[in-house]
Amino acid sequence: MKKFRGFFLGVMPALALTVSAGLSGARAADDIKLSSNQRISCGRGLNAGKLQNISCKSFAYIFNTKTSEFYRCQVSVGVTRDNKEVLKVDTDGDCKLKARIFPSDSSYQFDATETEPPNTNSFFGSGGTAIWVSDSTKLSAKGCILLSVGVGPDVLKCVDMTFNK
Repeated sequence: MKKFRGFFLGVMPALALTVSAGLSGARAADDIKLSSNQRISCGRGLNAGKLQNISCKSFAYIFNTKTSEFYRCQVSVGVTRDNKEVLKVDTDGDCKLKARIFPSDSSYQFDATETEPPNTNSFFGSGGTAIWVSDSTKLSAKGCILLSVGVGPDVLKCVDMTFNK
């Protein structure tokens, strides 16, 4: 397994940089920011004939600090191996535009985090995403929840924050 840890540590950052580089080339680099809240999950399984499947999936958010639009990006790497060698490596990844939080352009800061994978306590399918956006030019922020409800489109609701003194 030690051999594969090095493989994943080398492949995952390279794939993440490839995804984000494609987006930043389309817009001014100063307007695009990567969320600091990325996650990774990995699993392993055995097949007939002593083959082993190892797969990892990671996601991140890329945010336009001028328009408040954000993308959810996901990358996955799967390896099939036997006792002696790697037989196959599969990769996949893309970024999907999710929403715009503020209606007008400004200068925004952003972060997002997702719920853990589904479990028996999960009420809304795979759960939701918490998104926080603040305006860098004035005291203004929104807290948003994006829910994947499983029937119809995802539900995004934001609350304008009040600042009490």
